[in-house]
Amino acid sequence: MGALLTLDSQLSTRFIDVNLDAGERPEALADGSEAALLALVSSVNVACGGHAGDEGTMAATLAAARHLGVACGAHPGYPDRAGFGRSTVAMTPDEIAACVAGQIGALDRVAAGLGIRLAHVKPHGALYNDTARDPAIAAAVARGAAPWRGRVRLVGLAESPCLEVYRAAGFEALAEAFAERRYEPDGTLRARRFPDAVIHDPEEAAAQAVRVACRGEVVAVDGSMLRLRAETVCIHSDSPAALAVARAVRQALQAAGVTVTAPVWP
Repeated sequence: MGALLTLDSQLSTRFIDVNLDAGERPEALADGSEAALLALVSSVNVACGGHAGDEGTMAATLAAARHLGVACGAHPGYPDRAGFGRSTVAMTPDEIAACVAGQIGALDRVAAGLGIRLAHVKPHGALYNDTARDPAIAAAVARGAAPWRGRVRLVGLAESPCLEVYRAAGFEALAEAFAERRYEPDGTLRARRFPDAVIHDPEEAAAQAVRVACRGEVVAVDGSMLRLRAETVCIHSDSPAALAVARAVRQALQAAGVTVTAPVWP
């Protein structure tokens, strides 16, 4: 991972974006649970046909986000609906770029029909993890997003090389940390094949979000403290404890004096 940075502990006012991976489960849109989650975050990453999502779920998620004033972005993944995009699919860089472009384009067309401008692109699942460790895959994602350069930011794992790849490709990059994922000592996310990869306890997830926002820290699985700078913190909508986690994160950030807000273009 890259050089680790420290947040200024003397800041009197702190801001953090809280983003939600969403639009992945039609039943969550139908029963209102996704809307309840959207009310607690400032940005949403909308599944756009790779690992999940179709035109109907895209439209419903975008409309709910617009109603709540939540910034909208694309969440492209490997074309792996059966595996929810959580396993790497063997693809060439050109194929990845085309796949990403197709998914962003699909969401952008739906968004335009609703009068929404996309603000960011965040890869999903295995594609996200692959961008964090393989600059060639990160460059392919950037090529796929190139038609939207200047309109969207690219989101990547805090302190990973993909952020510099995105910047070199002409994008503003957003460094991301996770409220309810555990970290390896090298700063990568613990693989989901391990039973402790996901933090299910809302209070533990909230404490991690506050550490990120206020001190630029996460605790690795070996107990070591990792220092990082992140501008956005993720919550996953598909976790059984997602709503409890989101409520705890929002309340803890507020109690710590942190304002939750989407990034603003300069």
